[in-house]
Amino acid sequence: MSISEDITVRLPWDGQPYSIKRFGVAITNCDSEPVQTPGCIEGHGALLVLDPIDLTMLQVSDNTEALLGIAPATLLGQPVDRVLGADATDRLRTCLAHMSIECNPLYVLTHPGQDGTLPLDVTVHAIDDVIIVEFETTARTAAQEPDYYALIKQSVSRLQQVSTLQALGDVATQEIRALTGLDRVMVYQFHDDGHGEVVAESCRPDLPPWLGLHYPAHDIPEPAREIFRRVWIRSLRHVGAPLAELVPLAHPHTGQALNMTHCALRGASVMYTEYLHNIHVTSTLTLSIRRGEKLWGLISCHHYEGAVTLPYGMRAACELLAQIVSLQHESAENREHLQYRLQLEETHQQLIAQAFRGEGLSGMMVGPSTLLDAVDSTGVALFYQDRWWCIGATPSLAQLEALSVWLSTRADFGSTTRPIFVTDALSSLYPAGEHFADVASGVLALALARTGTNRILWFRSEILHKINWAGSPHDKPITLGPHGPRLTPRRSFELFVESVRHRATPWSAIESDTVLRFRTLLIEFIASRAEHLGALNNELTRSNEELDSFAFIASHDLKEPLRGIHKYAHQLAADAGGKDPQRPDRLQSLMRLTLRMDSLLDSLLHFSRVGRIELQYERVDLNDVIADALEMVDARRAANNAIVLMPQRLPDVVCDRVRVREVFVNLLSNALKYNKQAGVRIEVGYLDEDNITPQMALPPEAVGHPVFYVKDDGIGIAPEHIDQVFKMFKRLHGRDDYGGGSGAGLTIVKKLVERHGGTVWLTSVLGQGSTFYFSLPARETP
Repeated sequence: MSISEDITVRLPWDGQPYSIKRFGVAITNCDSEPVQTPGCIEGHGALLVLDPIDLTMLQVSDNTEALLGIAPATLLGQPVDRVLGADATDRLRTCLAHMSIECNPLYVLTHPGQDGTLPLDVTVHAIDDVIIVEFETTARTAAQEPDYYALIKQSVSRLQQVSTLQALGDVATQEIRALTGLDRVMVYQFHDDGHGEVVAESCRPDLPPWLGLHYPAHDIPEPAREIFRRVWIRSLRHVGAPLAELVPLAHPHTGQALNMTHCALRGASVMYTEYLHNIHVTSTLTLSIRRGEKLWGLISCHHYEGAVTLPYGMRAACELLAQIVSLQHESAENREHLQYRLQLEETHQQLIAQAFRGEGLSGMMVGPSTLLDAVDSTGVALFYQDRWWCIGATPSLAQLEALSVWLSTRADFGSTTRPIFVTDALSSLYPAGEHFADVASGVLALALARTGTNRILWFRSEILHKINWAGSPHDKPITLGPHGPRLTPRRSFELFVESVRHRATPWSAIESDTVLRFRTLLIEFIASRAEHLGALNNELTRSNEELDSFAFIASHDLKEPLRGIHKYAHQLAADAGGKDPQRPDRLQSLMRLTLRMDSLLDSLLHFSRVGRIELQYERVDLNDVIADALEMVDARRAANNAIVLMPQRLPDVVCDRVRVREVFVNLLSNALKYNKQAGVRIEVGYLDEDNITPQMALPPEAVGHPVFYVKDDGIGIAPEHIDQVFKMFKRLHGRDDYGGGSGAGLTIVKKLVERHGGTVWLTSVLGQGSTFYFSLPARETP
């Protein structure tokens, strides 16, 4: 046999294996108490530890003489038939050969017991390369045995008819109390923080109800919970009854303590029995409720009037009920929340449809349904296309940024295995969350990719509520008890009402599961959108290349006949003489038109070249670039009596020096040209973190990059015309006003900035002036 469970089976105690009888009064930490290896059993039964090879007895309980008629010293090293007899030993061998007993106690036979004593139920299981045989004084005769099959069948029928978790708990407590006759049966749920709550109850009418009471996490320490993740049932016949210790206490060959996790007779810790004594309980039965591998809660049964004998058959029936309740638990929850689940899934489908019809994920923030409807929440924030989109009550943008950074540092969020983060008490995990707990105590965050920061955050506002505790949860679990300096359970179970802040309504498992399925739809949409955009970009690139080629060829080829027309018009004007007084004026008009057409073709040719040239990146001192640009517009600057100011030196950037100089030349030319002031004032500068304000409304693509500007005090631009100024050949004035022009300068500026990966925009007040901004993304020196 192999070791089947990863449980620590030996804890040295003063250099020897642990025993409740010897060391139980010296425990100082619940979580370190070796409850799986207590070294003792309840005194109403006996226990034998057998070698799996020859079935000789390696360890026995020290009460075998009273229950089996043979002293422990006489049994050690002897074959088990010394206790069972030949026929019963043959039955045991058959069971070992054909039944699955690894960590699975099974009933084998009923031992007749000593003369004048009750018969003994005999169960057997294997663990850690030993065979454990237990004898319990719980046996009944066939005439006394109830029909457990009929009872269980009736109970299962009732459990299958329930449609809510509450109804499941109510029926389970009623059926188990009817089956066992115990005074109080409760369903005890573990919350995420470890504390427990009584969520269903059936008890004697004269007992005070405990329904709705909460209990601190340390009332059921982690070692006890670990046991209930492995076993379905645990009974304690009589609280505080005498215990029987193993002889010897350690395995004679390995020196290991016996792993008694699956033993029905396993002795209870002094801590636990004192706790039960403090609430006047005399006998208990505890059953597990599991959701997969998770311990969801317990069915806890208490009796208040002496010992209770629960025979093997009754315990097996209760264990089966616990397993059925666990199986029914998820289906009952699904039935209870089916309508809500269907509603959420329908909303998710509508949102995906809106995203396809709109501008991507941001299309889900407007319309008949929004992301706020995707799950029951009071606010939602979407980070998409490098900006936040918010609906409802949410933290500020700065708080969202900080929260998003914190989420990115968590190892349990953003991976393919856990793309979701859920909490109903954010400030307990993220202290800065206390500043906005009123709008975001609850957070459900969904990562939309393995990398990057695109994500959705749903929020729930703080709900002030009260919790009824059975005694103060703040009482210290470690105190000086009657046995000296050791752990002693709390004695106060008086109602303690606590007001709880910085908590929201918890997110349900239905909501988490549904949102994860929604994420799958979102990722499919993003992938589909990316594929579609990729195809469009490829087609647009091809079209742009064709248009650039066409513009270049058209403008180049048209210039030759245009020069011929201008030449012949000039000759005709020279030959006209005085023959026709109007003929020279007409020919002069024709020449002006050819010159204007030539200028337009020059602009078109230059624009087409901008889209085709290869940028030459280098580290450039922009102050030198500005000096060159000012020299190129010097004549117009002198004519306008212009002053050009620079509040600070411009930084070095990696760019194409000639093209960025052209950007500044165009912007300076416009500032000088469209101005009626007697003395023109122009400012050239850049923005950094110290002088960027929210009122500037930087485009998202410019955030985090160097931003430069040219500011003038000229004629300004009306708000309705701002979107038109960057369009090709678009003039807002008469053809010859302000010195004329082709209307291509700002279009070329926009093209050059975008070729650098930046963006250009402006602010303007009609009659007061304009400020043109452009960004240049930071690059490494080539």
